[in-house]
Amino acid sequence: MAESPQSPPNEDLFADSTMTFGEHIEELRRCLVRSLLCLLVGAVFGLAFSDWVVRVVNGPLEQSLQGYYQSDAVVRYKAFIDDREAKGQSVPYTLPQVEDFVDRQHYIYRMYFVHPSAVRNELGLTGAKQTQVPIALEPSQSPSPPQGTKTNKAKSEAGSESVQSEPPEAKKSLLSPSDLVPLFVWRPMDDDERMSVKSLGPTEAFMIWLKAAVVSGFVLASPLIFYFVWSFVAAGLYPHEKRYVHIFLPFSIGLFLAGALFCFFGVFPTILKFLFSFNADLGIDPDPRISEWLSFAIFLPLGFGLSFQLPLVMLFLERIGIMSVAVYLAKWRMAVLVIFVIAMVLTPADPISMLAMAMPLSGLYFLGILLCHYFPRRKGFLEE
Repeated sequence: MAESPQSPPNEDLFADSTMTFGEHIEELRRCLVRSLLCLLVGAVFGLAFSDWVVRVVNGPLEQSLQGYYQSDAVVRYKAFIDDREAKGQSVPYTLPQVEDFVDRQHYIYRMYFVHPSAVRNELGLTGAKQTQVPIALEPSQSPSPPQGTKTNKAKSEAGSESVQSEPPEAKKSLLSPSDLVPLFVWRPMDDDERMSVKSLGPTEAFMIWLKAAVVSGFVLASPLIFYFVWSFVAAGLYPHEKRYVHIFLPFSIGLFLAGALFCFFGVFPTILKFLFSFNADLGIDPDPRISEWLSFAIFLPLGFGLSFQLPLVMLFLERIGIMSVAVYLAKWRMAVLVIFVIAMVLTPADPISMLAMAMPLSGLYFLGILLCHYFPRRKGFLEE
């Protein structure tokens, strides 16, 4: 007697489950509470890393500020050379010397104008020609003769009458701009206050410190948070679906880190250089606030990391039958347009950052097509 074929095993994990809907909600609540507690504990430990996180986050901005002021120093000195040559005057340094000292030695200068005689008198240089800078004074401000100097009343009265009888032109300062010479004061860029980020409010630095602690705490507690979330989600997955998670989860984490690092080390310098170019054109020196920069420096890499999940999203849609490789290939122009629109929304209002996100995403779109091709699934109902 032939045996009846055995029915395939039931892979529905909820077939024998006795948990009600309310019990599932309670399990979700416990999962969220545990995750929140892990985040709080991680934030406490993250306080020890707050200073380091702030320094790392400020790194791209401070480097861009140095690049801006390096270029600005060279441009200003070139204009100074042109002005001095037009007047037939000499310059203390050549342009290549300044470029080398600014770009390679990382020094920056401040230019002042001083009177040579006043500097020699102030320094008390021996052998220097002691000349007073002739500046006309009001009669009430006439200096009194030094002690030990014999003067008579007649000379004093005569001098007073001569001052009062001088024409208005004689009361003008005898110091003219042509008497001044440029003085360049050099200092390392790291010691220049313009190269650092500013805080305007008394509580701003403290709030930045707390935000950095929360970010550090989330990174430290992320393995436990993911474990609690996974323990809740895994109960509703089939065994083969769990295998897919085990396969693609490392790929997802790698894509997220690649997007965040690409934004931090590749996009930030380009964006800041582009934005600071408008400061140079308008003649406005940048003075960024740390609170605005920190929010920008945290959320933009997060947007890049999430957007780099595009190949896995495409594979998921193809896996559940909504899309197919043929549809992806047929609609690639529309997909690229949607990618540019998303990049415009997620990035600041400048074309450089939009292109920096849209171009890699366009490449990841075709990478997603390759993944779908080498991991084929059933045809989607949208296939034409």
